[in-house]
Amino acid sequence: MFRGNCITVLRRTATIESKAQRVNEQIRTSPVRVIAADGAQLGILPIEEALAASRQAELDLVEVAPNGQPPVCRIMDYGKFKYQQKKRQHRGQAHQVRIKEIRVRPKTGEHDIHVKVNRSRQFLEHKNKVLISVMFRGRELAHVEEGRRVIDEM
Repeated sequence: MFRGNCITVLRRTATIESKAQRVNEQIRTSPVRVIAADGAQLGILPIEEALAASRQAELDLVEVAPNGQPPVCRIMDYGKFKYQQKKRQHRGQAHQVRIKEIRVRPKTGEHDIHVKVNRSRQFLEHKNKVLISVMFRGRELAHVEEGRRVIDEM
């Protein structure tokens, strides 16, 4: 990035982490603390018993806290869990309100003002904010009332 007379270099280091949980036979540690589908604690069980309990409930055994002592596993519908996570992620990506600026001059023509008004309507329909600026140059500053007329017209 270049700013003035100095150069700033932005560096990003990416760390690759596996965020996928281990499911069913992927879980290798034994024993594990098991939580039932309804949230009840089943206690610390060997992995074979935990898998049997999940099969009996016709659900998946998912490792939710692999760093715990012993690791914590939950009996749940893994497909439904992933779907809800993805749905929650999309809900977090709401529309960001941006400020759109429309610049006019005191000598801007009537048709040009109508075009800019229509454009600002489109911005407002997309839930953005609109900032109208009147730019003066040189002697135009002596006639501020012309700028006020343009703003009133918009």
